[in-house]
Amino acid sequence: MSAARRSGWMTMGVLAGVLSGCAAVPICRTPAPPPTPHVAYEAASWSDLPGWATDDLRKAWPAFLASCHAVGQRAAWRDPCAAAYGVGPTSAQVRAYFERYFAPYRLVARIGPRTEREGLITGYFEPVLRGSLERSAEFDTPLYAPPPDLLTVDLSSVYPELKGLRVRARLEGHRVVPYYSRADLASDPALRGHAIAWVADPLDAFFLEVQGSGRVELPDGRMIRLHYADENGYPYRSIGRYLVQQGDLTVAEATMAGIRSWARAHPDRVQALLDADPSVVFFRAEPLADPAVGSRGSLGVPLTAGRSIAVDPRAVPLGSPVFLATTVPGSGAPLRRLVLAQDTGGAIRGPVRADLYWGTGPAAAQLAGAMRQTGSLWLLWPTAAPLPAP
Repeated sequence: MSAARRSGWMTMGVLAGVLSGCAAVPICRTPAPPPTPHVAYEAASWSDLPGWATDDLRKAWPAFLASCHAVGQRAAWRDPCAAAYGVGPTSAQVRAYFERYFAPYRLVARIGPRTEREGLITGYFEPVLRGSLERSAEFDTPLYAPPPDLLTVDLSSVYPELKGLRVRARLEGHRVVPYYSRADLASDPALRGHAIAWVADPLDAFFLEVQGSGRVELPDGRMIRLHYADENGYPYRSIGRYLVQQGDLTVAEATMAGIRSWARAHPDRVQALLDADPSVVFFRAEPLADPAVGSRGSLGVPLTAGRSIAVDPRAVPLGSPVFLATTVPGSGAPLRRLVLAQDTGGAIRGPVRADLYWGTGPAAAQLAGAMRQTGSLWLLWPTAAPLPAP
């Protein structure tokens, strides 16, 4: 879960405005928001997809069957998913299956008068941290479960026009106030006893929050998996962007590796760097039964390294096959393959936007941390179903 794994809760600024009301004036007025990208689905032919004829589709097939397990009973997916279980094992047979049951549509963003057919492709991975279930001199950075004083406020019960929007808050006497930001979190007495693991490096803990899930290896060799459970409700702020704005790094240097290098050189400024992002993620833990199985994405199925992506579900329905055309970070070599929309993230917004899951371990971390490519996306949609409503 990169910023990809952050969930899209309403910001604290909006909460404060709603809760405080508009006593001084009869009508609340806010500045007009910037134009919102709208999705368009442009019909395409299979020959328009660069690399479609050469991708080894067998590598995406298990991920597609996992998607079918999650969405196969929905009307649009019932027939194609039922037919999938009889498809043979070769790449040619998988290709013939998709060309029979699906049609490709290029994902396009329309922003006012502009039309954009290319967008940002980033990467994410599942970190592995050394840690302990008990605090020690070595492991003194906590990873928290959701605290008991964290409230979910559903504003639509009072303001129907805000349907689907929720905020995170806490009670202060009889008042509902914004929850603690990262800089203030340590002052919350309700957090005591809610650390589910302790790790050595605060920057590692921060990157685990950004990814949204990961593994912690305990001193006895056992491994636990941490999953996103909740967050404090503040909008995610990129610490890489913060370092660029402060003049500490250039845009090209503000990668995960570049940030780590800066932190090693400036240990006295690390906490201020982390506090520049007010958002905090809380976790839930579970035993790691099979190390080969990836973490679960928003669709509820295990992610497949190199074949699962996080998307904006307002443009790409979860479970959908998508053809991705971009480049490999660092080399510029073509990266063209069938992937599955199986995850979401607060930073993944817009029709032509994806976050590619690279898997677990150092190699995955290196690729994900360096990936910030331009790319194109094609939605593969069942031929017998109407297109998703934009």
